Amino acid sequence: MMFNGKIRIDGIAISLSFLCIVHCFFTPTFLILAPSFLTLSVDNEFIHYLIILLAIPISLYALTLGYRAHDRITFLFIGIIGLSMLFTAILMGENILSEYGEKGITLFGSIIVAYSHFRNLQICKELDCDCHNE
Repeated sequence: MMFNGKIRIDGIAISLSFLCIVHCFFTPTFLILAPSFLTLSVDNEFIHYLIILLAIPISLYALTLGYRAHDRITFLFIGIIGLSMLFTAILMGENILSEYGEKGITLFGSIIVAYSHFRNLQICKELDCDCHNE
């Protein structure tokens, strides 16, 4: 089997989706419970921008490889919807969406992106292809 490259890139994309969820929902709790461990302030917006800056190109690359190899646009389209939701949550922020709105859109978008990569990987495994090794 020759799909290790595909597993790596989709795995990274899935990890970024879950990192986004963890950051959004658990960073405030961590900051409240562990103030003595922090010697410098973590800028929440910087982390959001960094995650999306990494997630968009990695996800688009992995999902595009899957689309070109398997000719199934469904998961590329689903992934783009999820990435758009993440971008919208960051762009609009909690000032427009409220804290719960921003977190809700981020959670839903992250789950959609992770799902699209998971299904993309499943298709590759089902076809037992080596299409993603570049």
